[in-house]
Amino acid sequence: MGILKSQLGIQSYCFRGFKENAVVAEKIKACGASAIELCGVHADFLSEESCDAALATYKAAGVEIVSIGVQGLCGNDAAERPFFEFVKKAGAKFMSVNFSPKITADEFRKIEAMADEYDVNLGIHNHGGYHWLGSSEILRHIFSITSPRIGLTLDTAWAMDAGENPVKMIKEFGTRLHGLHLKDFIFDTARRPEDVVVGTGNLKLDEIATALQEVNFAGFAVIEYEGDVENPVPALTKCVTNIKAAF
Repeated sequence: MGILKSQLGIQSYCFRGFKENAVVAEKIKACGASAIELCGVHADFLSEESCDAALATYKAAGVEIVSIGVQGLCGNDAAERPFFEFVKKAGAKFMSVNFSPKITADEFRKIEAMADEYDVNLGIHNHGGYHWLGSSEILRHIFSITSPRIGLTLDTAWAMDAGENPVKMIKEFGTRLHGLHLKDFIFDTARRPEDVVVGTGNLKLDEIATALQEVNFAGFAVIEYEGDVENPVPALTKCVTNIKAAF
């Protein structure tokens, strides 16, 4: 696990069937993980009361909040500052993000300024072939016009959905790779994806681990598995085991 500079975590959306953060924290630890990327299912980032309660719960449980997201950003200070405040309070350094195709250069500058102010790195979540930020070509363009504060939270499965090679993406975008969603798909004959235990589908975990080592990856890593909503712990436990073995 030396490749990962922080603890291996799980995206809280995997536990969307459970609304209480104390229960989610227990399940994360039952899977053999010790960190979380918190999504809006489990915290209202615009509510100080909700945020403080979530922070206290995970701290008491010994579960590290390494990131939040995926958060839509457009450079609106009043609307988006609470996201950064939460990350700061959590002691985290990362946020997984999405942008509108209509985003302007001025809006990028505002977002970068806030990221600098809070010392938070923003990772674009590439959400598959249907998503405008799903292709390497678009990511190259975005990174050419933004500062290193804006990088990539590479979702390995959605990269494959877009016809991309996640190993090649790690190598190309290594200096802008802020985070990982370790996720695996199989595809039916109509190219419809299905979540499977990480390392049992099309994702080559050993190649991912080697590529991360080559680029000196220093970001956060969380597992994302969206199957078995009512009881995801067995599959997620297998994900943790496979990743630890490969890394």
